[in-house]
Amino acid sequence: MSRYHVTTAIPYVNGRPHIGHALELVQADTLARYRRLLGDEVRSQTGTDDNSLKSVHSAEAAGIGTREYVARAARAFLDLREPLELSFTDSVQTGSDPRHRPGVEKLWTACADRGDLYRGSYSGRYCTACEQFYTRAELAGGLCPEHGWPPEHVEEENWFFRLSRYQDRLRGLIAGDTLRVRPEKRKREVLAFIDSGLADISVSRGRERARGWGIPVPGDPEQVVYVWFDALANYITGPGYGTDDAAFTHWWTRADERVHVVGKGIVRFHAVHWPALLLSAGLRPPTEILVHDYLTENGRKISKSAGTGADPAELARRFGPDALRWWLLRDVAPSDDTDYGDRRLIGRYNEDLANNVGNLVHRTAAMVTRYRSGAVPAIVDGDGAGPGAILAHARRQASADVHRALAVADFRAAARAVTDLAGAGNRAVEAYAPWAPARAERERGTSTRALDGVLAELVVTGRLLARLLGPFLPAAAEKITAQLTGAGGTIGVPAPIFRRLDPDALGG
Repeated sequence: MSRYHVTTAIPYVNGRPHIGHALELVQADTLARYRRLLGDEVRSQTGTDDNSLKSVHSAEAAGIGTREYVARAARAFLDLREPLELSFTDSVQTGSDPRHRPGVEKLWTACADRGDLYRGSYSGRYCTACEQFYTRAELAGGLCPEHGWPPEHVEEENWFFRLSRYQDRLRGLIAGDTLRVRPEKRKREVLAFIDSGLADISVSRGRERARGWGIPVPGDPEQVVYVWFDALANYITGPGYGTDDAAFTHWWTRADERVHVVGKGIVRFHAVHWPALLLSAGLRPPTEILVHDYLTENGRKISKSAGTGADPAELARRFGPDALRWWLLRDVAPSDDTDYGDRRLIGRYNEDLANNVGNLVHRTAAMVTRYRSGAVPAIVDGDGAGPGAILAHARRQASADVHRALAVADFRAAARAVTDLAGAGNRAVEAYAPWAPARAERERGTSTRALDGVLAELVVTGRLLARLLGPFLPAAAEKITAQLTGAGGTIGVPAPIFRRLDPDALGG
């Protein structure tokens, strides 16, 4: 049994959540559920990034205090738990969680004690939406590469972190896969960035420019801790760094895997800045950074600040959590942007779940009910060439494919393996036509091993489908299990698990 700690990035709370946030939440949740299925000890964490300058600006625009605004906005993100069927064991709201500030202060002090923090002046172009300084070379046409607007020119005196000191150690960790960055193309990008030469980074902001919002720098109340130093620390303050040494040791220091699921726009912070801060503080770095690309709509990046992107809670209400979770896991490319559309979601749901998985489960339950009064026959030893051998091979293949794919966070390949198993089951029904031996039974008045064998194999296949589907669609998996594993050796009453969605109801 392994000890597995997985986290999402924590979003700024300067707007409403969109489907892009749902992608990361569902991916991390699926990994956590999968590792629990394996019997591992799992801790999964999410949260919200409250202490940003953009939160201050959004609160001012709304005409309310920053603390009130942040509390209200954060709720929309944390309330995704129910509609997305999430199972996170913890969340950190950086502006209000009592564990967070002590941990940030302890991390700052540890870096300072190592001699890695110093005062200096900075002049540069700053995008408030990214909370990041950019060099001239990074600004195509003078515009932020993420948001497409010109950053503001900022001059101020800050605290700096000696990132340059850790260049060689970081390169060694990533090149040698002690810190794995997936997919491979993101690893190459990180190594290229490191090889270009690491400059020291600013890790504080003037209190006046921050409007007093944020965590004061220890020993320097005129500065607040830069939001990225502050936010990254949530990964260790949640497990107890600065407040609970035993819990922190258990869930971070002695964890076999420390995994961050993040978007491609913040890889640099997670794969370079964050492990350097941890090394400075004498702490273990993460073991893996899993990077997803963006969701787009009509080819354009979805933006919270611009108010674009479908509301995931509303999508779950309209189409159901199964349809939304399945599309995010089955259709989204592992290393490219993916365009979202309602019709794409409906089409994938109907094809994979209603017509394939759901069809197999329903017809299996219906046939066992009709031909055996709901009593599940025992597996019949065959000659190695019948439905038993074929479906046994399909089950072994599906199990291996799912485990192989989820080990490297290839959700699309893992989900496809599940539907491949369902497809094999449906083909077996057509090939071995259980209704034929059932007809012969009625004519003779005796039961046949042939029918028992087919029905038993279909039930075993359906039960494995439910197990493999569990990390992806937890509620649906429970329904399948209940239908195919009734009390007293009988199955439950046949009922559709996945009802077809009507694309014509969308209009347009």
